[in-house]
Amino acid sequence: MKQSTFDNKYLPYILLIPTFFILVVFLFYPAIETFRLSFFKIHPWTGAEKFAGFYNFVKIFTNRDYLRSFILSAFFALIVIAAGLFLSLLIALLLNQKIKGMRFYRSLLIWPYALSPAIAGALFNFLFNPANGVLCYFTGFRTWLTNGNTAIIVVIIAAVWKNLGYNIIFYLTSLRNVPGAALESASIDGAGSVKKFIYITFAFLSPTTFFLFVMNTIYAYFASFGLIDVLTEGGPSGSTKILIYYLYKDFFVHSKIGYAAAESLVLFSLVVGVTALQFRTAGKKVHYQ
Repeated sequence: MKQSTFDNKYLPYILLIPTFFILVVFLFYPAIETFRLSFFKIHPWTGAEKFAGFYNFVKIFTNRDYLRSFILSAFFALIVIAAGLFLSLLIALLLNQKIKGMRFYRSLLIWPYALSPAIAGALFNFLFNPANGVLCYFTGFRTWLTNGNTAIIVVIIAAVWKNLGYNIIFYLTSLRNVPGAALESASIDGAGSVKKFIYITFAFLSPTTFFLFVMNTIYAYFASFGLIDVLTEGGPSGSTKILIYYLYKDFFVHSKIGYAAAESLVLFSLVVGVTALQFRTAGKKVHYQ
């Protein structure tokens, strides 16, 4: 088979120009500008800039509401990641069975991932809206979204449900790569279902689990914004106002540009730090076959 080559040594770089343009305009420039603006005070009306050093960062970490949002975001992410991975793995194991009509069941359980976060938020608002929510009507309990304790539970349930399909797809694919010979050998040696799952199945799933752990962390901190915006708008009384929504409010509603830029850096650093910690701890237990 003849290998394709570029006769013109400059052609590969020319073909990469559109990609570099998109990266510079929509990724590198905004990132550099955000870093720069985080050290400035910016007038919300005139846009006048005044260098402020670490003023915005000091203000962030002395703001009780922000620290509350910081803790709330960590709690929200922890529950969404743990519940999402556990439920998706359990469902994937069930979907991996040879049962009549299984393709139909797989389609039903995967389709929520195709919905946008805003649509998912609208669906749960239809269920839990205090005025005309379906579940409110049948249960008689109308404070699902007006009580802080129940509102965060509804948001967590919605966030887990929204991302289940994504996790299930990867787990189903990985389950098909688990060698049947290894499971049969374990059965011959007298291993039960639990031991086979822990020492064989889950060992082969560890790379997928680690990947989904990282992706669900990013999802919980960033991609759940649309869902919260439609469902609760950060309320009631800030009970669902996680960091990404706090950032949105400060930038687009309160026009605190420099302050919001500093919040953006803090959030980015937090997620990068959590991801790096995952690589240094959980990453060591991943077994690549």
